[in-house]
Amino acid sequence: MSKVRVGVIGCGYWGPNLIRNFFGCPKTELAAICDANPVRLEAVGRTYGSAKLVNSVDQLLETGVEAVAIATPVSTHHSLASRCLEAGLHVLVEKPLASTTQEAQSLVDLAARKQQVLMVDHTYLFNPAVRRIKELVDYGELGDLYYVDSIRINLGLFQHDVNVIWDLAPHDLSIVDSVLDYQARSISAWGCAHANTDIEDIAYVNVDYGDHMMANFHVNWLSPVKIRQMIFAGSRKSLIFNDLNTTEQIKVYDRGIHVGATDEARRKAQVDYRSGDIWSPHIEPQEALALVVAHFADCIRDGKTPLSSGQLGLRVVRLLEAATRSIRAQGGRVVLTNGSGPWNGNGNDHSRENGSGQRLEDRPRRSLGKKRRDPLLR
Repeated sequence: MSKVRVGVIGCGYWGPNLIRNFFGCPKTELAAICDANPVRLEAVGRTYGSAKLVNSVDQLLETGVEAVAIATPVSTHHSLASRCLEAGLHVLVEKPLASTTQEAQSLVDLAARKQQVLMVDHTYLFNPAVRRIKELVDYGELGDLYYVDSIRINLGLFQHDVNVIWDLAPHDLSIVDSVLDYQARSISAWGCAHANTDIEDIAYVNVDYGDHMMANFHVNWLSPVKIRQMIFAGSRKSLIFNDLNTTEQIKVYDRGIHVGATDEARRKAQVDYRSGDIWSPHIEPQEALALVVAHFADCIRDGKTPLSSGQLGLRVVRLLEAATRSIRAQGGRVVLTNGSGPWNGNGNDHSRENGSGQRLEDRPRRSLGKKRRDPLLR
């Protein structure tokens, strides 16, 4: 089968990584590179001389590429992706998909109408450790999830066009979307701006998934130390994902609580504590971005729905937009949906198994959208 001819738009921070991986992928041909900055374009061109160098989208469309990858500021995603989809090209867009829910929805609708692949570069969904986490959750190793706690902090990199939530939170929101397969019910966020009074550089986000399941996200450009950690806590076991620990990225803890089964025991808060083994599954090292570009090519050739589809990208943008609204309202809770089930339409099999390998498709699923008497919900 012939290689997919790909053009990359943008040679700034992330573009060179995409260029390198498309060049090295056996399923793709790096046919063109586009950037309005002639200095950057020339610098990249010295390494990838076989690719045609152009400085406008008009010129790119004349190169005969089948697909494009867009690595430009978020504010340009919608216009560039729309232009390429209208021209009949398949599109991979750097996260987040767009700067508003309306723009993201229009891209999803346009891709469906044109029957083109629209994929979002949520790279962490292709991280082998994250894929292993999803396997553990899907097969019931953790039991019923209670909460997710995420920290993604560092000193920088400051952005001039988006706040820290739009910059960092898409990583963790997309991971939770993929692992949980459930709709968020409501969201609340708090943030502060220090370096630029109009752009928050530290933020805390709380997402309610209903039925006592919630996720917390801390994102920060002002931290003196770099931390990338997520905790997935369940009724049977819990795990910690430390992205900076290259030897033991995942640690599974057989620790938790057991609450008495009777109403009387629960009323008296009779809790037993369980402390068992800690183990770290082997994770085969692979570059996640290499898997992204190969998957993009497979979806184009085989007509498959991407793991990080436009629909998933739309859900993430919806959360980002709602979090920003909440910050503007001093942390006011924003209701997102009244849905009562898992996400459908991302091409995944949502049935799960328990720790012994038995499928959990007949097991009652977590009920979302269950109305609570909570004065904060509005």
